[in-house]
Amino acid sequence: MSPNRIAPRRAGAVTALTAAGLLAAAGIASAHVTVHPDSYAKGATDGVLTFRVPDEEDNASTNEVQVFLPTDHPVLGVLVHPQDGWTAQVTNTKLKTPLKTDDGTITDAVSEITFTGGKIAPGQYEDFNVAFGQLPDDTDQLTFKALQTYSDGKTVRWIETPSGGQEPENPAPVLKLTAKGADESGSTSTGSPANSKTSASAKSTAWSSDSTARGLGIAGLVVGVLGLAAAVFAVLRSRSTGSRAE
Repeated sequence: MSPNRIAPRRAGAVTALTAAGLLAAAGIASAHVTVHPDSYAKGATDGVLTFRVPDEEDNASTNEVQVFLPTDHPVLGVLVHPQDGWTAQVTNTKLKTPLKTDDGTITDAVSEITFTGGKIAPGQYEDFNVAFGQLPDDTDQLTFKALQTYSDGKTVRWIETPSGGQEPENPAPVLKLTAKGADESGSTSTGSPANSKTSASAKSTAWSSDSTARGLGIAGLVVGVLGLAAAVFAVLRSRSTGSRAE
């Protein structure tokens, strides 16, 4: 077989594999359990955390979600928003070191929230909203480990943390805590529950728009790669035709 014919085939194969890899990576990233917004100011008060849980199975629905809150840097004043079709069970844990606040000494805090009774169908997601009274101000981030159980008995453990700069296969949702006044969400100020819900909705919309933008960017990259491969193929074919003419 002529080398001029092998080259276009190899170029096409590489292009196809590259495109498939990009799309697969986009799909994996979007399937993670995440927390929104992804950052708050240290010590922020009266805010809302939204845990987004997508169902990534083809033939099984999600029927239980467990979210574990850190107790070494506890989140105070946790309240769970009622979710249609779901029942929330809240577990409190006694703190090793009681916290002194303006409202008195806090000796226990929420350590786990388990949502059951509902269903997240394949290809869909559910947002679980959790309000808080105050975030800690003595750490740079909070890790919320989560367990996702499917109707076929499978449990995915979203508990891994990044190591060596690499993204783990099942990363735990992480909330970054920024310096007071530096948080873009502006969540250091207090507000009414209605304002908190509106803020959470706006942040969720922004997250969706950002995901769409990333998807369009990846699609554009794939189209560009395919166009480059087509150009290479045309050049090689032209050279092959010229060689035969000689």
